[in-house]
Amino acid sequence: MAKISNDERRKYIEKIKKYKAVAAALLSREKTVLTEIKKDPDGAVLKRFSLVDEMLNLASNYIIIDGVSRSTLKVKNEDALNDGRKSLYKSLIYLEETVSTLVDAPLSEYQEKLAAIETVSAAQRYLLIRKMGLAIRLLEDAYGYNTKWKWAFVELEGRFAAAAKNIIDLRNALVNSDPHSPNYEPTVYHLRLIKKLLAQAADRYREKYELSTGRIDDFKQGMAFLSALRRLYLLLGDREEAETVKKKLEIWSVKLETDLKKQEEMYQKKAGISP
Repeated sequence: MAKISNDERRKYIEKIKKYKAVAAALLSREKTVLTEIKKDPDGAVLKRFSLVDEMLNLASNYIIIDGVSRSTLKVKNEDALNDGRKSLYKSLIYLEETVSTLVDAPLSEYQEKLAAIETVSAAQRYLLIRKMGLAIRLLEDAYGYNTKWKWAFVELEGRFAAAAKNIIDLRNALVNSDPHSPNYEPTVYHLRLIKKLLAQAADRYREKYELSTGRIDDFKQGMAFLSALRRLYLLLGDREEAETVKKKLEIWSVKLETDLKKQEEMYQKKAGISP
């Protein structure tokens, strides 16, 4: 790696000054909002919800700082990327606290949480999810394919997929999917995105299981996302797609049972236990 000159370093510091100032302001704003929530719980849900977007802005600032480092100093800024990753997780956590972390569950189990953000429009919800998805993709691209965080991102993507599903008003999804509904466009696009995210999360957990951990829990989590996708199709009345996902689940279940049996046989062999 070429040595960084003083002039290059000076230019870099000057270029990132405004982004660091914005980051500091956002962190200060977060602290203020959390203090307000602690002092006065009334309106806490919407106040916390506002932090979802602000922490996404914070993550974006850190990603930009890394980009400036690459263009000016020709090196990746790991500190900025790590700060961006932490900010992204904070944004996701604030969203999860607002809409729940449930993956495969009936709407009734988190409908009360949705009622608390009923003033947030369908368009606002969809745009927020689009923004978070973009931030995740940009961060993953910035880290690169061989990053040590590669498999950790599977969990991040999965949690994001669940939150993207839980934030939409599925109770009125069919009504809002009518072309005459004022919420038609954001609802249709949001539903399309959720289907894609749930399917991807399932496949990514299966990939993590096959190529990295070998942990049954990862396989089961992938199946939970498949089950959530099937539940969504059934809710929307799409029986054909629901049946397709059901068949995939059945194939995965057979694989799971086979792998569990193999693991049990290996355990007995190591322990010297006769079958």
